[in-house]
Amino acid sequence: MVEWLIEPLTYGFVVRGLISGILAAVSCALLSAFVVWRGMAFIGDAVAHSILPGIVLAFMLGIGLFVGAFIAALLTAAGIGVLTRREAMREDTAIGVIFTGFFALGVILLSRITTYQDLTHILFGDILGVAASDIVVMLAIAIVVSAAVIAFYKELLATSFDSAYSVVIGLSPEVIRYALLFLIALTVVAGIQTVGVVLVLALLVTPAAAASLLTKRLGAVIAVSEAFAVASALIGFYTSYYFDLASGASIVLTLSLIFAVSYAASRIATRRTARRIERRSQRV
Repeated sequence: MVEWLIEPLTYGFVVRGLISGILAAVSCALLSAFVVWRGMAFIGDAVAHSILPGIVLAFMLGIGLFVGAFIAALLTAAGIGVLTRREAMREDTAIGVIFTGFFALGVILLSRITTYQDLTHILFGDILGVAASDIVVMLAIAIVVSAAVIAFYKELLATSFDSAYSVVIGLSPEVIRYALLFLIALTVVAGIQTVGVVLVLALLVTPAAAASLLTKRLGAVIAVSEAFAVASALIGFYTSYYFDLASGASIVLTLSLIFAVSYAASRIATRRTARRIERRSQRV
């Protein structure tokens, strides 16, 4: 058993891949509760797909792909925030306009490249192709996201549940929302190298969705989300290594299975509670 766990770690590129997967899971899961509870899942999807033109432009200009992805993610988040400011436009409408526009631009730019083989790892993930410099960037993003959530936890909590009350106590829901959009952009950029653009949304949504089935306290949801995300990164990583499967898809599928188990456990607990209440009512 020990040899089975240690064998993949004898290769440097495998160790880098595992570390990057854990860092991506930590960053995404930390914001997962706020994304789910605020109904921002579609925003995460929009940001994940809208970074395509930034990636292609960075590739064409010969600069770091992360730089292009980050700039595109920031523009997407800022655009959504501006269009939905003071409810000038419905959020789903603004997301649809920006998401489709950016993605179409990315497709056009992609068609101008002779070959897009070098960009497939961005779209679908390549956990074993992560370089040491990528880990440094991902670690920095994880630290920034963690520090921001810890420092502004009360503000995020207040604006997530009652924006009217947050205004009364002197908070600005709009500023907090822009900050959260910025953090989502960072996490998307952190996750594209490991699970890719197509699957990064799962790490932003599924951990909290599963945790919310087991607990209703925000702090507990965040803690359980982190545990689920890290566990899925570890299990998915080893599964992909030993069965020669796509790493990003293995991580997300593991997370989906965790959600299914959580859902089943929640349903069982609900039925048991209903039976107890029924028995008590019959005794009375």
